[in-house]
Amino acid sequence: MQAPNHRVEVMGIDAGGTMTDTFFVRGDGRFVVGKAQSNPGDESFAILESSQDALAHWDRDVDAVYPELVTCVYSGTAMLNRVVQRKGLEVGLIVNRGFEQVHSMGRAIQSYLGYALEDRLHLNTHRYDEPLVPLSRTRGVTERTDVQGEIVIPLREDEVRRATRELVEAGAKAIAICFLQSHKNETSELRARDLCREELARLGVDIPVFASVDYYPQRKESHRMNTTILEAYAAEPSRQTLKKVSERFRKHGAKFDLRVMATHGGTISWKAKELARTIVSGPIGGVIGSKLLGEALGYENIACSDIGGTSFDMALITKGNFAIASDPDMARLVLSLPLVAMDSVGAGAGSFVRLDPYSGAIKLGPDSAGYRVGTCWPDSGLDTVSVTDCHVVLGYLNPENFLGGAIQLDVQRARDHIQAQIAGPMGLSVEDAAAGVIELLDLQLREYLRANISAKGYSATDFICFSYGGAGPVHTYGYTEGVGFKDVIVPAWAAGFSAFGCACADFEYRYDKSVDVALPQLAADADKAAACATLQAAWDELAEKVVEEFVINGFAPQDIILRPGYRMQYMGQLNDLEIDSPVGTAAAAEDWDRIVDAFEDTYARVYASSARSPELGFSVTGAIMRGLVATQKPTLPEDEEAGPIPPAAARIGSRPFYRHKTWIDATVWKMESLLPGNRVRGPAIIESDATTFVVPDGFETLIDKHRLFHLREVK
Repeated sequence: MQAPNHRVEVMGIDAGGTMTDTFFVRGDGRFVVGKAQSNPGDESFAILESSQDALAHWDRDVDAVYPELVTCVYSGTAMLNRVVQRKGLEVGLIVNRGFEQVHSMGRAIQSYLGYALEDRLHLNTHRYDEPLVPLSRTRGVTERTDVQGEIVIPLREDEVRRATRELVEAGAKAIAICFLQSHKNETSELRARDLCREELARLGVDIPVFASVDYYPQRKESHRMNTTILEAYAAEPSRQTLKKVSERFRKHGAKFDLRVMATHGGTISWKAKELARTIVSGPIGGVIGSKLLGEALGYENIACSDIGGTSFDMALITKGNFAIASDPDMARLVLSLPLVAMDSVGAGAGSFVRLDPYSGAIKLGPDSAGYRVGTCWPDSGLDTVSVTDCHVVLGYLNPENFLGGAIQLDVQRARDHIQAQIAGPMGLSVEDAAAGVIELLDLQLREYLRANISAKGYSATDFICFSYGGAGPVHTYGYTEGVGFKDVIVPAWAAGFSAFGCACADFEYRYDKSVDVALPQLAADADKAAACATLQAAWDELAEKVVEEFVINGFAPQDIILRPGYRMQYMGQLNDLEIDSPVGTAAAAEDWDRIVDAFEDTYARVYASSARSPELGFSVTGAIMRGLVATQKPTLPEDEEAGPIPPAAARIGSRPFYRHKTWIDATVWKMESLLPGNRVRGPAIIESDATTFVVPDGFETLIDKHRLFHLREVK
């Protein structure tokens, strides 16, 4: 029988393209991290393997622990990969007559999203991806609602019925409906939804129908259309993947309801109506974990940096808050989803390395070896060099201890491929070619990090940098060197940090709605009260949807904490900001004044106090309602300090390490055996089963009582 505070209560999952990480939290706040190779064919199996790897640290197994769990949060990339690879459901689309090609045309920006600068500059490199819904499964019906929400041409109901029949005959497995201006007046679109369902019932066809106003009642038709289609195209198939994961848990005695990390930073049930909000979740978990860690340590300004096998993701937390983008892009589609603002570049530890056939220069990614690691793994089936091959050749990684020895890496095989593909053609030694790849990657990441901070008007000297992800600790020194961060921190659980962030996230549903409220700076009190009434009506509507989601998951309305918010901008400006409302209800002129003050405070923080322009007037562009219930969260470990000298038992030995055209012996330490207060001076390599932390010459690291490694440059 486990002691109450030793019962395992929370589990976090990060099912990435390369590795699947799990994170378990006990009642006393202690946690362990597990890692396994991802299994695209059966994610539930990779999660089980990763769980067993983690729980072995506590001498426990899944059959004993899964029944104890109170909650479990999943994050992964399966839905995003489904969209990128165009392997979703066959969807039919009903739109206004005359606008059948809007989805296929897309927005102009979609022709170069994700491109490097040089490719954006040259029109001949631009291309549009295949639309999620082809024209053959798109139908137009007569209806028109104007920009004020007035129905100027009523819906022709017989056309909706005919369109439904034709889409079923065309093979549609789901139907999406998106009309112009439906966010201003939902009448026509909801009627079309009901007619569509009636006709499907008459035909005896059981397929889902998605009306945009039920999910994303927001302006920008192409964004709203893409997101509604995405709900049918990718979210429904992903729901089946999550169902399979949930069933695997049930087989081992689990009683919890699986939750999924959402784009806005909260978590929702896998049964939630708006599952497209989970399209990208792994990197967001890292930002949520960084926020909780920063709050515990008293850090307000944090640069979050996450290196996995396929990408480098970064986000900024300023004054304790991260930004939310209201209409981001994902998988080269513009969307109407609230998304934690992040920047990403397709360069990670698994990125393929090639020589550009025209310039002869080294080119990294954007494609990746993923879970197959690189040519250094004989069973990978790969013959293209990856960044991991360079790590192995240079002595960064222990070929006998990759994933704790679960797979064996072949150094000579990696050397042979680097020689044939990179070193030979460039006239370099294998070591210099591999080192050049690592230095190029570090340079790209360093400049990307520096540029993103300065472009937002900040200085790196005001920020703490958190470095995490499976490959983060290997590259931390390289991409932070010379940037000038106040401190650089690598958590001991860096490899499972995104899963840790999932465990930190609230159980939260969120709904958004476009509104149009505009007032001058010196508006009359009656106008302010009217503006509040409009905003409050939107909040009330959204609150009903939020409560409905929680009730479906077995919560009583009184258990739910409702938190209203809004998006506001100065009148005439193009970009708005998301604000947590300073008032629970909006009714009087005083409430409007507090709403405006909160916006101006945020504007001054995001931009500058001198940039505020109240004389332009204020415009509310969107209403937001979040609902949450309390959940168990991890607490930071806190151990007694043991002094600066590491225990002898922590030293594993030494390993040759190549840097700056020289082989040097690096001391190898076991990460789990190092104690708080210990200092490790480079050249050193700190190993765990899940990751490797490289401390080259010119650097040292200090481990604190929370098992956080502080990296700094020394002379």
